[in-house]
Amino acid sequence: MYFYYMLEQIRQLLPQLSPSEGRVAQWVLNHPKEAAGATLAMLSRECKTSEPTVLRFCKRVGLGGFRELGIRLTEALSNPLSYVHRDVGPDDSSSDAILKVMDASIQSLIDMRAGLSSMPIDRSVAILKKARQIALGGLGASGHVAGDACHKFFRLGIPCSTLVDTPTILQFAAIAEANDVLVLLSHTGRWPEFATAARLATARGATVIAITNPDSELAREASVLFPCPVIEDTSIYTPMSSRLAQLALLDALYVALALASGEQAADRLRISKDALRRQAV
Repeated sequence: MYFYYMLEQIRQLLPQLSPSEGRVAQWVLNHPKEAAGATLAMLSRECKTSEPTVLRFCKRVGLGGFRELGIRLTEALSNPLSYVHRDVGPDDSSSDAILKVMDASIQSLIDMRAGLSSMPIDRSVAILKKARQIALGGLGASGHVAGDACHKFFRLGIPCSTLVDTPTILQFAAIAEANDVLVLLSHTGRWPEFATAARLATARGATVIAITNPDSELAREASVLFPCPVIEDTSIYTPMSSRLAQLALLDALYVALALASGEQAADRLRISKDALRRQAV
């Protein structure tokens, strides 16, 4: 059963590691599949550290050497402790499982808040304020997040749409125009169509805002990046904590845009609510 807990053990040891060993640990946690197949030279290069540091990291987490790291990661990925939630095991009670899910959700928001000072909030608000239209694209759980954001942003008087499949995302990107904004949501950023859409839209003069894994191709192609490190392996788990972080970030952008838009935005929000009140009567 040891290998089930490989990633969790690395996560728990993270605060005790040196800064260079911590970079190795964080990269392995963010890229378990890539780390499982990496060579010693590749891993040290990706983590911007030395090969001896990688070997020391392996010793610190109780491994016999670098080769065992790949073996244990492969076993962990092929035999997840649970397909339900990354922090919940089959032996957890219902109350413990609920607490773990809540704690993971809270931690995702704390991590997002900690990085806000370095995120391009002001730049994004300025771009969105001038937008001819805003299209929010995402697949699966990210598609639901895109729909929720669209439901809010359109009330500010900016034409909005939700794109929840790759053909529609690609077609929108291909016909986008200057002052159009394409917001792409992807926890992993691994879908190649998203990077293609970003390139197409940028070539047309549109702006692409990506909320995604900073190590992804989508991140490299985006005009504006909100880096969201991978915290869930979505090939195993249904996205939960990552979805909440996306929702909170888009809510924050919506509020910031409403404030930047002044009385005009306030009037539109009031009028839209008045329309619902009249309907209720």
